[in-house]
Amino acid sequence: MGTYEDVFRASTEDPERFWLKAAEGIDWDAAPHRALDSSGAPFYRWFPDGRLNVCFNALDRHVEAGRGEQPALVYDSPVTDTRRTYTYAQLRDEVAAFAGALAQLGVGHGDRVVIYMPMVPEAAIAMLACARIGAVHSVVFGGFAPRELALRIDDAAPKVIVSASCGIEGNRVIAYKPLLDRAIELAAHKPQKSVILQRPQEPAELGADDLDWGDLVAAATPAGCVPVPATDPLYILYTSGTTGKPKGVVRDCGGYAVALHWSMGAVYDVGPGETMFTGSDVGWVVGHSYIVYGPLLAGATTVLYEGKPVGTPDAGQFWRVAAEHRAKTMFTAPTAFRAIRKEDPKGTLTTEHDLTGLRYLFLAGERLDPETYHWASALLGIPVIDHWWQTETGWPIVANPVGIEAAPLKPGSPTRPLPGWDVRVLDASGEPVPPGVDGAIVVRLPLPPGALPTLWNDDERYVASYLSAYDGYYLTGDSGHIDDDGYVFVMG
Repeated sequence: MGTYEDVFRASTEDPERFWLKAAEGIDWDAAPHRALDSSGAPFYRWFPDGRLNVCFNALDRHVEAGRGEQPALVYDSPVTDTRRTYTYAQLRDEVAAFAGALAQLGVGHGDRVVIYMPMVPEAAIAMLACARIGAVHSVVFGGFAPRELALRIDDAAPKVIVSASCGIEGNRVIAYKPLLDRAIELAAHKPQKSVILQRPQEPAELGADDLDWGDLVAAATPAGCVPVPATDPLYILYTSGTTGKPKGVVRDCGGYAVALHWSMGAVYDVGPGETMFTGSDVGWVVGHSYIVYGPLLAGATTVLYEGKPVGTPDAGQFWRVAAEHRAKTMFTAPTAFRAIRKEDPKGTLTTEHDLTGLRYLFLAGERLDPETYHWASALLGIPVIDHWWQTETGWPIVANPVGIEAAPLKPGSPTRPLPGWDVRVLDASGEPVPPGVDGAIVVRLPLPPGALPTLWNDDERYVASYLSAYDGYYLTGDSGHIDDDGYVFVMG
């Protein structure tokens, strides 16, 4: 790829050429001849003349390339004592079957499906099944209460809701069905049907508008991939606020697929046949991008983990998972490592597992405190890489791109802006501040592929929330500074 400086310069001096080149990593039904459509600025669109199917790129193309027997998804659940591996061929078949089930319920191109599920493979299968038939999924974190779920049902107006009978939090079994029933009762919009995955820990009693996942799939005809315009929405993901009308971040199909595929190699150094373990939840953007879509687009193996970093049954679970599944790259939140450190301050549990295959630890979600950074670095002897991004951006803004060129690490900094992200720091009047001086962290427009093009059914709020503070810039909502070496420090 060349050096970081070379790649970054190419992305800013000629973004059209840069991103069309990156788009060659994706299989298109109609390859784009243009990268950026700025005719509707500040509503930018990427690859406006392209057509593709994201599910085909995540699954079918790897099977057609002869890698159908490679593991695609590993389900690891210490809370149920379950390990299950899906090859690319098996996962494709499961997804095609559920996509067919959704289609038989009348779900088609552009229809919305809300997914309210625990960390089980069927959550990823439901997401990919929507992508397969051109439907738009909206995953709601399984820990949300009925009122928060109802707000999202009203905003997305789904034709179908996909859920499970229960989730598991540590030693507690949480019945999802009563929460879902209450949310539908509170919502003004009523979905036509709910599809329920029955889990043996607590099966649910189904009502008149409920369908059993297993029965539905058994009677379904597998569905093929439906090509859609690159600018079509792939999913809606609501930011985590619980007051007022939720903000539905829209993610497009083409830009997201290109950016994620590019980031897997450039940022995380994960390629076909290698394993990435992301300790997050599919209800958050990290789960969307780097449990489900990113690793599969890259032809890698992804680990879907159901459990907490500690207490399931001990603080060594992340080490066990990384060792057992030969993860090359691990990605989680600093909070998880603080919990592990509190339970096992000397890191003695790492000695019980072979971690020689682990090359990188990436952390994001909140600022990485120096104590946790130094503890993890000394314990693992590998790069511990802070990086910074948001639900809105879909993939990292600032990181250490080890797949391009590893930069020296600075505790407290997520390193430098990635190619495609023109990051600046401005004062209250909109003027650039000198190196080392704190101000508002902004990104010069247009945002790169993969970032939100707008909010769901709310262009005005998109502009008001993100684009109105500084003309020509996206407001991240975070403050900090950039030092003399170009390193970004996110301070608050």
